[in-house]
Amino acid sequence: MPATGAGPLSQAAVRPRPPPSGDHHTAPPEPDITTNLWGSPDKVTCDQEMTAMYQLIASPFIDDYLIVRPGHQAGVKIPRRNYLELGRAAATGAQSPQWLADTARKAWGLELGTSKVTETVIIRDQSAFSFGRASYELNLGCNYDCEHCYLGLKTFSGLGWDQRVRLLYTMRDAGVLWLQLTGGEPLIDQLFADTYTLAYDLGMMLHISSNASRLHNQAILDLLDTRRPYRITVSVYGASEASYDGLVRRRGAFKLFERGMTAALEAALPMRLNIVLTKTNAHEEAVMIKMAERWGLEYLVYSNLSPTIYGGAEVLPAQSTEHLRARKPFTGCNAGHTFFHVDPHGKASICKVGRDSQIDLSAEGVHGLRRLGAIADNLMLRTGGCSGCQLSGTCTVCRPLAKLYQDAKAPLNTYCQHGRSSA
Repeated sequence: MPATGAGPLSQAAVRPRPPPSGDHHTAPPEPDITTNLWGSPDKVTCDQEMTAMYQLIASPFIDDYLIVRPGHQAGVKIPRRNYLELGRAAATGAQSPQWLADTARKAWGLELGTSKVTETVIIRDQSAFSFGRASYELNLGCNYDCEHCYLGLKTFSGLGWDQRVRLLYTMRDAGVLWLQLTGGEPLIDQLFADTYTLAYDLGMMLHISSNASRLHNQAILDLLDTRRPYRITVSVYGASEASYDGLVRRRGAFKLFERGMTAALEAALPMRLNIVLTKTNAHEEAVMIKMAERWGLEYLVYSNLSPTIYGGAEVLPAQSTEHLRARKPFTGCNAGHTFFHVDPHGKASICKVGRDSQIDLSAEGVHGLRRLGAIADNLMLRTGGCSGCQLSGTCTVCRPLAKLYQDAKAPLNTYCQHGRSSA
């Protein structure tokens, strides 16, 4: 939980906002930065040699500058002059300034003592781009075969190590501070540990989306304990062996889930649960919620299923119609402007849903991202079946998601106001 401060060192909350309950896939939550500690920023940039075992990250973030700590959701906002001061201190081997020591103590109970800046802080460079968040599908392959999965055919393929290194440096150069590692199941990817380690060592705040089936692995636990993510989001598919194994279509999966959760809770890893409802497990919703509460974990309930990323309808029969929930009106998002998604082959899109007009980062590098904003604006236009809609001002899905539903020939009432008004 974020600490609270008082007086001139009142802490800024840098907590990712939870996505609206209902949809099973969203962009990683955007940090909520509410307080500036030291007034208006000055313009500076600085550089520092990468160090792996740092305790704090000082980084530009879109139009702001932040101090964040791996393994924690809370952070503080600083002006550019303080960011520049850290750069000078790192360059000269100076001790951490008093304001940083005071901030670390108030925000995280962290005592910096007489440590040098280079021993405590990794300082991220200023980026020429405005991206602060991204998600990366390491591999579409998975050890489950969930009846509702929006990925469709889960193929084991992706970038080799050298290409992944270039991709992670590209993300860093684009300004990405918060990075979600997802899949498929990222923890079964052969290069997960190396990918995670490099992303951490480059100064990114990491979020893992997992089914928990590999969280009992000691090598993974040791990695996540040494280089801590700020969050692990675990999808929950049932509260009993019958419903869980039935939904994921893998015998023994529930036992692996329980084993992984037990190990992660014992290691005090920062977790949140996504409770996914389908026809197979919807009757256990209350039991799954009680399970989350017993573990003392935050949770979200997802009950509105989406077509596959290819516009396939094969997963839609798993929808529990009794649990189809009305969505809030879609009021816009920053996809393609301050956030982007990368698939297993290094191709960037505005988000996990809007995958049209991808940019091959392996071929174009960071400069290819300059085209993403225009792509996003074009994909959000109400075209096709949504052209001229008189209810577009209160539409509850973005245009890319509506297109997937239309391609899948989904029942209109599952995503559109017209369907609900005529039902």
